[in-house]
Amino acid sequence: MTFDANREYDVVVVGGGNAALCAAISAAENGARVLLLERSPDAERGGNSTYTDGKFRAVYNGVEDVRALVPDLTDDEVAASDFGTYTESDFFDDMGRITQYRTDPDLCEILVRQSREILFWLKEKGVRFMPNYGRQAYRVDGRFKFWGGTTLVVATGGPGLVDALYRTAEALGVTVCYEAWARDLISVDGLGVSGVEVNFGGDILSIKAGAVVLACGSFEANAEWRAKYLGPGWDLAKVRGSKYNTGDGLAMALKIGAQPFGHWSGCHATAWERYASDFGDMAITPQYQRHSYTFGIVVNALGDRFIDEGADFRNYTYAKYGSEVLRQPGQVAWQIYDSKVLHLLTDEYRTRHVTKLRADTLEGLIAQMDEVDGDRLARTISEFNAAVSQDVPFNPNVKDGRRAVGLSVPRSNWANTIDTGPFEAYAVTCGITFAFGGIRITTDGQVVDTAHNPIPGLFAAGEMVGGLFYFNYPGASGLTSGSVFGRLSGIGAARSALSKRDAPATKAVE
Repeated sequence: MTFDANREYDVVVVGGGNAALCAAISAAENGARVLLLERSPDAERGGNSTYTDGKFRAVYNGVEDVRALVPDLTDDEVAASDFGTYTESDFFDDMGRITQYRTDPDLCEILVRQSREILFWLKEKGVRFMPNYGRQAYRVDGRFKFWGGTTLVVATGGPGLVDALYRTAEALGVTVCYEAWARDLISVDGLGVSGVEVNFGGDILSIKAGAVVLACGSFEANAEWRAKYLGPGWDLAKVRGSKYNTGDGLAMALKIGAQPFGHWSGCHATAWERYASDFGDMAITPQYQRHSYTFGIVVNALGDRFIDEGADFRNYTYAKYGSEVLRQPGQVAWQIYDSKVLHLLTDEYRTRHVTKLRADTLEGLIAQMDEVDGDRLARTISEFNAAVSQDVPFNPNVKDGRRAVGLSVPRSNWANTIDTGPFEAYAVTCGITFAFGGIRITTDGQVVDTAHNPIPGLFAAGEMVGGLFYFNYPGASGLTSGSVFGRLSGIGAARSALSKRDAPATKAVE
C-alpha cells in the first residue's frame, strides 16, 4: 500500500508483528491517524509472531474463563479436561523464579495484571483461541490435565494471530506499508521525536508524526550483534524467526539517547533441528522444534549428559537449554528416546525435516552415531538406567519426582530407562528466538533516555522492551508481553500525538 510521505500522521508504528499491530489498533481506537511500516514484503509479514505456535501465558480463573474465550468448546471436551487455574500469584511466582528475581517489578506487574484482560481484548479483535491439547496436556486415564500455565493457543497459530490483527487494523483505517525499512528517527534534542526516515523503494523519505512506536523486534537476526552482545559462538546459532529482526529499532533509539535496559547478554534460545535453515522459513520452521527432551536424555559428542532434562516442565526450561547446546562441541547434541515414550513426542519429530536415527537395539543406535564417543555413550546410558527411581510412577502431566539419583548431572522428573527398542536419536543445535536486552520504557510505554527522562513522542513495545526477562523465560510470555505493551504503547502514543494536534497554535510575538 502506498502512502503520502507529505501527510503528517498522528502515530507511526515501526514493525509488523503482534506488538506493532496491537499498538496500531489501540492507537486507532483512541482516535489517531496511524501508519504501520513493515520492513518485510506482504508474504513475510508479521515478524517473529508469524513463526510462533500462538501460545499465550495468561491469568485465567478456571473453566469459566476458558469457555468464555473458546465459546465452541463442547460439554464433552470440558468433561474430559482439567483446566485448573492460573492465578496472578502463579504468574508472579513464575516470572520471579525463572528470571532469578531480576524482572522489573513495574513492568512485570503490568504484564501479569493485564494478561487476562488482553485475551478478551484479542478475542474482540477477531483472534480465535482453543485449548492447547497435546502440547500442554496429556491424556492420562481418559482425562487431560493442563500444566505449565499456557492453556490457550490461537486456533491457527502465529499466522492466524497476525492475519486477524491485520484485518482489524485495516478495518480501523490503519495505513499499512510493506517493504518500508525505517532507518532513522527524526528528533531534536529536548523536543523529542517527530517522525521517521524510511527507505521505501530505494528512496529515503521523511514521514512526520506526532508520535512513533518502535515495535520491530530484537537483534537476533544480526550475527555481528549476537557475537558482540551474547558472546563467542553466538554468530553460529540458527535464527528461529524473521530475518528482518536485525536490531534497527534498537539502533535508532540508542542513537538518540534511549537507555539500554535488561539482560543484553541473555536470550531466548531452544533446541532446534541441526540442519534447519539459517533463518525462519514460514513453510517449514514449525517442524524444526525439538521440545520433548523431558522424556529422554540429551547427550553431546563426548557421550555425556549435560542438562537436567526433567528439571521442570519444558515451558520453564526450553528457552534456556538452547544456550547449553550451543556450548557443546560442534554446537550439537542428540536427544535419545526409547519406545516407551515415543508416543509422547510432539508432531515435529514425525516430519521429513528431521535429522533422525532409529534402530531396534541400543547397540545399533549407538553404532550409527558416528560423531559421538560410542563407548562413553553406552556407559552414560547404563549409568542412567541404573539410577532411575523405578518405584515412582511416571506421569507426564505433573512433576512426578521420578528421578535418576546419584549422577553428576541430576535428573529430577520423568526419568525412564533407555532399554526398550526401537530407539530413536535426534540431532539438535541452538535456535535463537530473541535477545532479552532492550530499552527502558515507562509504565505507559514511553522510551526513557540515559538521564532517566521520557523521550517525548517515542514509545516501544514487544521484544524491544528490556527488563522483563533475565537468564530464562516462562514459555508463551512473549506474545502476551507483545500484546499487553503493544496496546499500552499505542494508547500512550495516541494521547501524546493528539495532545500536540489539538494544542492551540502559539501566536508569534510582534
